[in-house]
Formats: sequence, C-alpha cells, structure tokens
Amino acid sequence: SYGVPAIVTHGANTYGPRQYPEKLIPLTILRAAAGRTVPIYGSGDQLRDWIHVEDHVAALLQLVQRAAPGTRYNIGAADRRDNLSVVRAVCALLDAQRPRADGTAHARLIRFVADRPGHDRRYAIDAGKLRAETGWSPGIAFEDGLRDTVAWYLAHPAWLSGFAPPPQ
Repeated sequence: SYGVPAIVTHGANTYGPRQYPEKLIPLTILRAAAGRTVPIYGSGDQLRDWIHVEDHVAALLQLVQRAAPGTRYNIGAADRRDNLSVVRAVCALLDAQRPRADGTAHARLIRFVADRPGHDRRYAIDAGKLRAETGWSPGIAFEDGLRDTVAWYLAHPAWLSGFAPPPQ
C-alpha cells in the first residue's frame, strides 16, 4: 500500500536461547528442572516443524541479500516432530545434564491435560522456494540444537528469573 520494500516470511516453530518461557521447549526446561509437572496438551501428537533460531536468522539474512521486495517465503527445516517426542527429548537431556536428586527421570513429570480448543494438529512449512532461490539450508540438527538449548537455559537461570513460573 505504501511502497514499503517488504519481504514477507512465514516461519516454522523456532527454538533456541532466550525464548519466552511460555513456549514448549523453554516451558519444559523451566518446569522439569524445577521438579514441577510438565503439561502436554491432549495426547501430545500435534506435529510441528522445528528450526533453530540461528538457522532461522541465517535464512532471513539470505532473503535480505537476495530476495526481491514483495516476495513471500516460508522458513523451515523440514524437521517434523510431535510435541510429546520433543518434551521427552528435553527430559532426556535434563537427565544427562542435570539429573534429579532422587535419581528419577524427568519424563516422570509429564502430565497429559485437556487439549486447548482449536489446537492445531499439524503445522507444515514448505521452504522449497527459499532453498531453490537462495541455496539456504538449515545447518543445525535438531538433536544438537536442542542439547545446546537445554545447556544454555541451565547455564543462564537468571534469564528465567524475571518470569513468573507458569501455574501448576
């Protein structure tokens, strides 16, 4: 409308350091590390495409350098996982990086709760156009990014101290 040379992007679920703790991965880390229950909506089979924040930013930089104004791109890593698998992976990393004092697995804190009304069952991003036009591809494997993300949150407890813990 106003001649702004915008490039529009639509991104997959982005994770990594400094994410607001209401999101699945930091919420899981925060609650499980504190020994609190970890809620899973429904059966946890909601499917999401996950991309590390550094890969997301790298894709944005490629677009700023190469894309024409007025174009649209999807940004995703084509790494689809269900929410329960992601939470279990976080719990396993917490077991390795900060075992519970009583020796029980963090996954024992998982509790299934009523699903949210209108909760999407699946998010799918096709980043083929981005890859074809810029040559971009994600460089951080989910397992590596998740391991580093858990370690970052455990090493930076002050990051979460300003946020009120979610209700039990």
